[in-house]
Order: sequence, then structure tokens, then C-alpha cells
Amino acid sequence: MFQLSLRKAKNVVERSLIYSIYDGIFGSCMAGFTMEYFTPFILVLGAGPREVGLLAAIPSLAAALLQLFSADVTERVGSRRLVVTSFITLQVIALACIPLLIWAKLISTPLTILLVTLFGTFGAFAAPAWGSLMSDLVPPEKRGEYFGWRARLFGFITIAAMFGASFVISFAKKQDMALLGFSIIFSCAAIFRTVSRYFLGKMYEPPCKPTHEDYFNLVDFLKRVRVSNFARFVLFVASMTFAVSFCSPFFAVYMLNDLHFSYQTYIIIVSTPTIITLLMITRWGRLADKIGTIRVIRWTSGLIAAAPFFWLFIKNPVLLVLVQILGGFAWSGFSLSASNFIFDACSPAKRTRCIAYFNVLNGVFLFFGASLGGYFSTKVPALFGNKFLMLFLISSILRFLVAYAIPFRVKEVRQVETISNTDLFFSMLKFKVFFGFDRKLKY
Repeated sequence: MFQLSLRKAKNVVERSLIYSIYDGIFGSCMAGFTMEYFTPFILVLGAGPREVGLLAAIPSLAAALLQLFSADVTERVGSRRLVVTSFITLQVIALACIPLLIWAKLISTPLTILLVTLFGTFGAFAAPAWGSLMSDLVPPEKRGEYFGWRARLFGFITIAAMFGASFVISFAKKQDMALLGFSIIFSCAAIFRTVSRYFLGKMYEPPCKPTHEDYFNLVDFLKRVRVSNFARFVLFVASMTFAVSFCSPFFAVYMLNDLHFSYQTYIIIVSTPTIITLLMITRWGRLADKIGTIRVIRWTSGLIAAAPFFWLFIKNPVLLVLVQILGGFAWSGFSLSASNFIFDACSPAKRTRCIAYFNVLNGVFLFFGASLGGYFSTKVPALFGNKFLMLFLISSILRFLVAYAIPFRVKEVRQVETISNTDLFFSMLKFKVFFGFDRKLKY
């Protein structure tokens, strides 16, 4: 367990990590009140599959394009903390406009997409500077464990907030006041983010002054795909993002409009991967510290590819929860290891720029994936009587192609232990020595 008491903090670094925890608590509340509710909100406004695709695609593209300038702005400003707090303030303003427009009866689907785009873009612009700042505060040998523990804590808070918001929306819908319910949760989210920004502003910023030798633009970065290990890694993650985003925006539409699930059932299903992530991510972090992040990414990619396939045959919400458990198990290891690989592979002076370009390419690939998914959602033939199921099948095939084509060309950047796939599986389940296997990792 990590230090949470400001009184017991020994230095400015410890105090900053504690402030970061406070920031994350309120930031998680904001996430729980927003991220899974933008799509249901525009469905209430009368949006169709194409608008849902645009809601996923446009914010991602805008965030990606703006992040092209994130590293340059951060270097010119000279303060990563100032960049973070400034753009989080803009994020709060964009979010607060949604309930204001609801109350003024001026809200529409295009306006919502615009404000969600601004909301996501301002937050994304701050992400590289925040990631660079946090990676300087956490010792390299503790990053997997720390960020795993951090994600676990904030994930529980996010889920609690999601369920709280679902009850508000369900109650408001029963009273035929769904828009009022959404205005309440989005207003609360803006307040949570304001408090989060306050704690971000109190963090200590270690000195970091990139030199001219540390500069490289996006074109330079892309030219090195054939020779750069990190560039190949970014290409892999971006390609997986494309394959996933081809169908991911439409699970909500499928559950709410086609399967006619209630908001509570919907939230239970979409929050299940997060719950499993919370239970597994600390263990994944410790494992990745020992055997390497790339090994974890390779192992989990296949499971991520298989997940949409089960949706073709399952409509029972209980069984869908079991499918989501599998997805959460895989995504917890994949996401944590992908983030930590960036910290391991990039020097502190280059880290802000590397994170920015990583996010840029992921955002662009997400845009094209979601846009194509939205376009084909009305063009593809129905599978088992539903066009969304065809999207799920195509996404699963694309994920398998990515999972087994690229990651084996990416190499680990630090010395790690070796372990067989069987040992890795049982280590994750915390099984003891049995069946003749020598368990190399025990926790």
C-alpha cells in the first residue's frame, strides 16, 4: 500500500504523489459520471448509429491532431504542471456547457458532439505533460506496482460513480425527465473535475529541460518505423485501437436499442471489465515488472481478439457478464503494460513528445476505425438478423490479424525474467506449485 497521509509525507515527491491520488479520486468520479453516458445521452436526443460513430470518431481525431502541438507547447511554456491545469480548466468549461444547454433547451446531437469533442480534446492535450510529470515522480522499478495500485483504486471509484449515475438516470427516466437526469450527472462531473484540478495545481514538478537533440517531429518518428522498436510498438497499439474501435462504439446501441437492456443492466455489463481490471491490475503490474511489459502484451492480445466473437451467440446478460470478465482480464494487463512500456522505452527529456505522438496515432486510428464502423453499420449484411453482429465479427478478425502480425517484432527494453505461458497463466491465478510445474513467480 502506498502513502496517503500528507502529514506522514517525507518530501515534496511523496506529497505530490498524495495530491495526485486526491486528483485521481475526483477525476474518477468525473469519469464515472460521463464516459459511459455520452452515448445514452445522444440516443435520448434521437441519434442513430452514424451519430454514435461520429461521437466516438470526431473527439478522437480532434484530440490526436491537437496533441501534435502538445509537446511543443509544453516545452515553450516550460511547465508541465501549468499546461495540465490550464487545459483541465478548459475541459471543465466544455463539460459544464452541456447541462447549461439542457436547461436552456438548446441542446442537440451536433452540439453535444462538439462539446464532447472539446471536453475530450482538452483532456487529451494535458495527458502527455501529465504522463511525463508522473513518470518522473515514480521510481522506474516501482512503476508497474504503483500505477497498477493507482488504477485499481480509481477504478473502484469510477464504478461506484457509474452505478450512482445510473440510478439518477433511471429514476429520472421513470419520471419522464431523462434530460434532467443527464443534466444533473454532467453538472456533478464538472464539479468533480474542478476539485481534481485544484489538487493537480499543488503537485511538485521535477526539473526537466529537453535539449535540441531531444527534438523530433512526427514525420521523423514515422520514418523510423522499420528500425525503431518504440515506433513499431506504437504502430501495433494503434492498429489494435483501429480494430477495436471498428465495433466498440456500437455495443451500447446494441444493448440499449436491440437487446432493450435497462440502464442498470447496461452499466453492470459495461462496468464488469473495469471491475475485473481492478482485481487483476496490481498483479499484472507486479508480473510486468518481473517478466516485462511486451510479454504481457503479447499474451493478452489474443484474448482481446477473441472477446467480440462471443457476442455473436450470446444475448443473455448474465452470460455477457462472463464474456466481459474475460475481456477485463485481458485489457487490464494490456493497457497497463502499454502505458508502462512508454515510460521504460523513452528518456525523461523525450517522454512528453513520445506520449504525445503515441496518443496522436492512436487517436487517428481510432477515428478511422469508428468512422468506418459507423459507415458499414448500415452497409454490411445482417448476421443472425443483426448488422451490429457483423461488425463484431469483422472487429474480431481484425484484432487477430493485428495480435499475431506485429507484437512479436517488438522487443523488451530492460532485463526481465523468462517464464513459460503455462507458468504465466498460473502465476496470474496465484496457483501454487502443482501438476509438476515450477511456479517462478509467487505473490
